Amino acid sequence: MTVIVGLVHNERVHLGGDSAGVAGLRLTVRRDPKIFRNGPYALGFTTSFRMGQLLHHAFKAPTPKGDLDHFMTTVFVDKLRTCLKNGGWSRKDCEQEQGGTFLVGIYGRLFAVYADYQIAEPADGYAAVGCGDEFALGALHATADLDLKPRKRLALALAAAGHHSAGVSGPFRYVTARKFSS
Repeated sequence: MTVIVGLVHNERVHLGGDSAGVAGLRLTVRRDPKIFRNGPYALGFTTSFRMGQLLHHAFKAPTPKGDLDHFMTTVFVDKLRTCLKNGGWSRKDCEQEQGGTFLVGIYGRLFAVYADYQIAEPADGYAAVGCGDEFALGALHATADLDLKPRKRLALALAAAGHHSAGVSGPFRYVTARKFSS
């Protein structure tokens, strides 16, 4: 299920997401958003609505300090692991913890968080996760040099994923991370 897309434009991170809840061949259009703000972050999830509810309502998003790469891979991930564990979402397999997949925008930088808690920052300045990610990535790549506004690029990426993936459905939603103020 899902497509979540993100891109960096003028030192801000913009996210877009669909509304599909998918179980087997059943599709439910959900009112609860897959993208939202939590403190200074913009977040967009796939994997599980339970995980997303924890990210949205239970995760006490720590304010970044110091080197952002170091912060994200240590303090952010440690708080995330605790939240998911306390909320009954994290899993353990062969002594390895696993969470879920989502995008994070903070201070003009876009990160993908994967199930093994790795933090990835795309060199292209855009990313997509979920079952429609490849279609969305193609659209983001194709529109990279067209001088379009961020929301238009996100809308085209979401439309491509919605057209080609049975696990993606509108309505589409958008959120922008707050601008960093020093």
